[in-house]
Amino acid sequence: MDLMSILGWVLAIFVILFGIMFDSGTGGFIVINLKSFFDLPSIVVVLGGVIAALMVSFPLKCFTRIPRHLKIILLPTKYNPQEYIDQIVELATEARINGLLSLEEKLKDTKDVFLRNSMMLVVDAVEPEKVKTLLETELEYLDERHAQDRAFYDKASAYSPAFGMIGTLIGLINMLKNLSDSDMETLGPSMSVALITTFYGSLLAHVLFNPIASNLTARDEEEILCRQIIVEGIMAIQSGENPKFLRERLMTFMNQKLREGGESGGGTGEKKERKRRKEK
Repeated sequence: MDLMSILGWVLAIFVILFGIMFDSGTGGFIVINLKSFFDLPSIVVVLGGVIAALMVSFPLKCFTRIPRHLKIILLPTKYNPQEYIDQIVELATEARINGLLSLEEKLKDTKDVFLRNSMMLVVDAVEPEKVKTLLETELEYLDERHAQDRAFYDKASAYSPAFGMIGTLIGLINMLKNLSDSDMETLGPSMSVALITTFYGSLLAHVLFNPIASNLTARDEEEILCRQIIVEGIMAIQSGENPKFLRERLMTFMNQKLREGGESGGGTGEKKERKRRKEK
């Protein structure tokens, strides 16, 4: 379980509730303040508007993947590049001693489906160029699917404040339309209700959708790095590369990719490079 994500959301909710209920004058908490921040029509405008816009922007499959995304965040699969390097070097040593066919039995205990299926291509004596093309195509498809998932939450984050503002404008228009001299005393409360939709929109964008998109981006980079290590390792095993040299090469490859990801702000440069190779 990813405790950082859970603690982050709990802390965000605590800070918001603290700001709503804390009274600096008395130094205590006024629970009844929460009532001022609940308005059903505002919730319907923001949530309904965001869902409607997402329905127009994305296919149904993006909505059906929401439970899986939450599982990835709360119960993430751990991708450790060092473990993959050790496993690949072990397979390379086995292949060098007993031949490629001996790997078939060893692969039965491998939990990673991508590694097992990719290695079986080598065991089945598929041509190196075909293996490389197939694996790179698989990586590109994986990256594109993950990009669509991230875009889903990025768009939701952009739509939320927009519909919050729309709700605020609706409230202001209705308030000003019916405003008269005798209603001046109710101007303040009416204005606060009109502004609640903006609060809801900002809350959804920066507490829910933005963090989900960022978390999925981090998970994607971890998985893509391990997949790239697998591809590099499999091509080296197929060419009969020395296991010791292979370990050094994969370690260098891993450090280079991690360095590129840090310099380009989270792997953006690597994704652009893959896109350029695909276009060529």
